[in-house]
Amino acid sequence: MWLKDSSIGRKFVMSLTGLALVLFLLFHGCMNLAVVFSEDAYNMICHLLGANWYAVIGTLGLAFLVLVHFSYAIYLTIQNRAARGNDRYAVTGKKEGVDWESENMLVLGIIVLGFLCLHLYNFWFKMQFAELTGIETGMFDPQNGAAYVKALFTTRGWGQVYCALYLVWLCALWLHLNHGVWSALHTLGWNNLVWMKRIKVIGCIVATLVVLPFAIVVLYYLGMGIGMLC
Repeated sequence: MWLKDSSIGRKFVMSLTGLALVLFLLFHGCMNLAVVFSEDAYNMICHLLGANWYAVIGTLGLAFLVLVHFSYAIYLTIQNRAARGNDRYAVTGKKEGVDWESENMLVLGIIVLGFLCLHLYNFWFKMQFAELTGIETGMFDPQNGAAYVKALFTTRGWGQVYCALYLVWLCALWLHLNHGVWSALHTLGWNNLVWMKRIKVIGCIVATLVVLPFAIVVLYYLGMGIGMLC
């Protein structure tokens, strides 16, 4: 089957799964932003998307997308390095016209995936999993997600550490998406001379729109936590 047996097919799958994950991140970021304006609204959203059958199906679907996207990324990287052979060791400088993130997409992806595990532990495990199983996973009310978010990011010492870690994650995510969206659109056919520069701008805009809501939430609580220390 060409989707898994050819390089073009694998890139096509990576593009589709990547764009699907971008759409989810846009939705998730907008949902998180609600906590800055109204804790009640955020708790209502968490309740709607909590321990419900459609939320569970959505979680499984997202896990599948991440697994496919990351697996194909590793396979394509190994394939590309094997195709270049020893030639890759002869390059000592930066390739002309090649962005840094383009050459380090797998590294950025690993960083993003690593922090995703931390994010899942902090939020999915301690909120949705706790509701689904009835098992206590922390000293907080899983029905009051806003209070938990505030406690996580403003607790003396650890709150500031978490804020810093999340900001590093968001920087890596921005770099990954900035090139990833461009690459996906390029793979899907927007690769003529007219659209090449345009989709680079589109990639930058989309990456910023995805990361900005998350960053606003973290910076909001970082400022609150620093204010509490003063």
